[in-house]
Amino acid sequence: MKEPISITSIASVSALGNSQEEIWGNYLNDDHFITENQFEVSKAFVAKLPLAIQKEIKALRNSDAKYKKLDASVLYAMYVSRKAMKAAEWNQGDPFGINIGSSRGATELFEKYHKEFLDKSKTSTLSSPTTTLGNISSWVAHDLQSDGPEISHSITCSTALHALLNGVAWIQAGMADKFLVGGTEASLTEFTIAQMQAMKIYAKDAAEYPCRALDLEKKKNTMVIGEGASSICIEKGDKENAIAKILGIGYATEILEHNISISTEATCFQKSMKMAIGEINPNEIDAIVMHAPGTIQGDLSEFKAIEKIFSNKMPFLTTNKWKLGHTFGASGLLSLELAILMLQNQQPISVPFAMEQNQPKNIQKVLVNAVGFGGNAVSVLLSK
Repeated sequence: MKEPISITSIASVSALGNSQEEIWGNYLNDDHFITENQFEVSKAFVAKLPLAIQKEIKALRNSDAKYKKLDASVLYAMYVSRKAMKAAEWNQGDPFGINIGSSRGATELFEKYHKEFLDKSKTSTLSSPTTTLGNISSWVAHDLQSDGPEISHSITCSTALHALLNGVAWIQAGMADKFLVGGTEASLTEFTIAQMQAMKIYAKDAAEYPCRALDLEKKKNTMVIGEGASSICIEKGDKENAIAKILGIGYATEILEHNISISTEATCFQKSMKMAIGEINPNEIDAIVMHAPGTIQGDLSEFKAIEKIFSNKMPFLTTNKWKLGHTFGASGLLSLELAILMLQNQQPISVPFAMEQNQPKNIQKVLVNAVGFGGNAVSVLLSK
């Protein structure tokens, strides 16, 4: 890192809630927020937004005639970005960039319009502009009345952390002083669930914990999809109002052994973690918020990669997907939020069914991991 980058605010919405106090409170217990949902022709475990938040999203949709035709993924992004901007005390018209992405984009709308086309051999006027990935940051910029570059992208499940990388790169290059970055996902549809089930990675058992992320001894895949979004404000320099600081960033890809899986020892994670840590002694890393999607190979390969890097002293390991599901493109920043909350409250969050670990007495440095199809790994090192 050429110069310090400060995180001056974070906002999120997920099955855990929408305020930092509520979210932290939900991390402090061993409850999960996964329920069985009835779709049109099937049932599946999912992690939905609480009803009160769904009503707030509906109110946002109805607040402007132009918003009524937008996909929920765009509305989630607008919702959290308003909160992040307010918390950072940025103003309309300020020169800041926006980079918000999504793994799947306008899932619900795309499926709706495709069905319409199959039924009628034609589709609605807004089917194209409301289903492009580029409309996420564009609508957020419109809503916030920002003055700066607007970027949207999809790098599957590492999308949100790649957005963070982009923001850091723009700031380090001297092309911006501030960036709002994030990820959003609203993919709780029957077709999406069917795709995950086709890969044989989705949770089936109505156990105490349907998603067994970070259970390294599980015999079945247990991934569960959640919905949500998160945005953070990052700024050049060491800011007094920083809630955390970015010490290092890392990224890597790898030669794939299979269309949907990374290598046995997650070479991409080994490379991204090494890059993020840089010259810092690995023994100084107190905790890692793992990607850990709840699949047998996904969890175990990341753990083996961590063992390779931290063989002398393993950091405390945790994940949040057993609580709020795998939110695809938003998951990286929701993991980063957990890291920030642990730094702020000086308390590690354990996974109730995972291996026993030594609890760190002080939490000063936390590493956050994310990876997506294609082996696109990102690691971000945070400090207080």
